Parts: sequence; C-alpha cells; structure tokens
Amino acid sequence: MENVVLLRYGEIHLKGQNRPYFERALLDNIKRALEEYEDIKIVKAQGRYFIENIEDDHRIYDKISRIFGIISFSPAVKVEKNMEAIKEAAELQLKEAMADRGSFDELTFKVESRRSDKSFFLNSMELSRRIGAHLLKKFPGIKVDVHEPMVTIYIEVREWAYIYHRLVPGVGGMPVGTNGKAALLLSGGIDSPVAGWMISKRGVELTAVHFHSFPYTSDRSKEKVIELCRILSGYCGAIKLYVVPFTRIQQELYQKCLDNMLTLLMRRFMMKIGEIIAIREGAGVLITGESLGQVASQTLESLCVTDDAVSMPVLRPLIGMDKVEIIDMAKKIGTYETSILPYEDCCTIFVPKHPLTRPKVDRVREAEALVDGKELIEEAVANVEAIEIKG
Repeated sequence: MENVVLLRYGEIHLKGQNRPYFERALLDNIKRALEEYEDIKIVKAQGRYFIENIEDDHRIYDKISRIFGIISFSPAVKVEKNMEAIKEAAELQLKEAMADRGSFDELTFKVESRRSDKSFFLNSMELSRRIGAHLLKKFPGIKVDVHEPMVTIYIEVREWAYIYHRLVPGVGGMPVGTNGKAALLLSGGIDSPVAGWMISKRGVELTAVHFHSFPYTSDRSKEKVIELCRILSGYCGAIKLYVVPFTRIQQELYQKCLDNMLTLLMRRFMMKIGEIIAIREGAGVLITGESLGQVASQTLESLCVTDDAVSMPVLRPLIGMDKVEIIDMAKKIGTYETSILPYEDCCTIFVPKHPLTRPKVDRVREAEALVDGKELIEEAVANVEAIEIKG
C-alpha cells in the first residue's frame, strides 16, 4: 500500500487534438511547483496525474491547490488490484474520514467505483456493492445513503487500484504558459495583484512592471510589491519584476502640466514604459487592475485616453467588478493583507484635487507635449531594476 495524490484537470479535456500540448504544459508546471520534493514521481494516466513517492506533508497539498489547470485533487492509497487489498484500503479510508468526527455512530456512507481497466473481473456497480457490504459488516454502526452520504469512498481501478475519500478543490483554469505572455502594471494596492492572478489563471505567463518614486515612496513600498509578486508566483511560477524609477517623470509633469491632468498623464507614461518592457519580454498585452468608474482616472473617457498612449492591447480583468468583490478575491488568493500595508506607491502622490473625469484625447496630448517625453522614458527604461521572484 502506497500513499499517492491523484490530480484532476478540467478544461484541458475540451482541447481535442491540441490536448497533449496542454497536458505537457500542466505536467511541467506541476514539476516546477514541487521541485523541492526531489523523490516524487509524477505518472500520467487517462484524465489524471498521480504523484507517487510522496511525503505526508500538508505543505505539498497547499502547493498543489495553487497550480492553475488542476480542478481538484485527492490524497489516495495505491494498492494491488485484488479484493483483499481494496477492502483493507477502503477500511483505512473510512477510518480516516471519521477521525475528526470521533464516532462511527449514525455515519452514512456510499462507495463510488470507476473501472478504467475493463479486464478487472467486477464492473463498477458490483465492486461498489461488494466493498459497501464489507464495510457494513466491518463497522456495524454505519449505514448506507446513496443520495446524501456523510462520507463517500471512491475507488478507481486502473493499472492499480486507487482508493480515497477526500475531494480537495483546486483553482482550475488553464496551465500557465499556454496562452501567451502579458506585462502586468503592478502597484502596491489591492486591485492589480488580483488582475494578474485572474489573467494568469487563463494560462498567461506574467511579467510585472512597478513604478517607484524614491524618495517620495520608500524602500518598504518596493518590498511590499516584491512580496505581492512572491505570493502570485506561488500560483503562476517565477515572475520577473521590473522596478521603474518614476520620480523625475512625476516631477516634470507636476511642474509643467495642468494639475487636473496629472493622474492621466502619469498613467499614459506608465503605459508607454510598460509597453516597451512588454515588447522586450516578448509579451503581447498589458494588464491593469482598473475597474470602471472606481476613481476619476477609470471613467470610460479616461480609459480611452490612457489606451491612446500605446498600440498594444490592454486587458482589464476587473473592469466590471466592484471594490467589495475585488477585496473578497484578494483575501481568497492571499494578497490582501500585504496590499493594505500602509506604504504609499507612486499613484498616491502628486494626486490632483479635482482630476478630469471627461478628458479629451487632443487636449491631453497637447499637455503631454509640454515635457520631453521621449527623453524621460528613455532615462527611466535605462535605469530599471529587474528582479527574479519565485514563490
């Protein structure tokens, strides 16, 4: 009897002739996520992956639960395909399921079998009946309930027999790297990490771009963003973070441009620099954490003016979400507590008292022309700091 973990994937099943490509990508991502476990072995089966030689370490379950592409997993035992071994494993699984309940009294259960190996001498229904009858005899205080059981014992008969009782949800989505690459404009706030998580869930590899305005923003604000990248990398793998010096650009805009346009002009410079870094990294789109109408720079008109600064597509996964929904998602993925640390980012300084909410593209372009944008951008890009971050 051997402890294993059974992994299930979802959307990959729909990929037809391209499915092997997605399966290989998922396998690579599983290996990367579990690279510290040197002795494990990952076995491919129909619609499944099995992790063998596994330690009894709950940290590995946490890592598996963050791998995009896995819809659920189950700690299981692997045994020979004979009835005695299957009965023994089913007993152990039932005992484990009841460990936290403290008693077998009034326990209801059912057995659910799946026979992928059609040469096995019992079909799925017969196997479930026999194992169910054995468990009833072995544990007199339990009852069968096929509709709403307290515990379900699952049996899968393949090259081996696998028995388990837990179905642990995964994050789902698509394997990272199967849908291209994007550059995420990552602030230290709540929204942009959630946007990055959501787009990465669809199989997109991330590069992150952060704008740092020292001395107006401290090194602690940069460390905060590095930590956000570290949390995200637990889901989507290693992330290269570009930290862009943004102080001079903000100072030039503040001195030479109308106050009510400052936020829009800063956003346009961010988009232009983000596009340059994205092209350098082979990314095809920019990602932002903007939500329609949340602040003055996120009205429809403002977003159109911002997009006018670049030719690259801009994706906004949060565009239709409200702040409560975004906060709930941030808490779910583990970025919220870091995002709310009280260290300012560059978006919170030089903020106009009365920002434009209905800007015109031509007027904003005219204001932008008051500074030497080309020279400012070249200087900022030449002095970026690149940091490789792993979870």
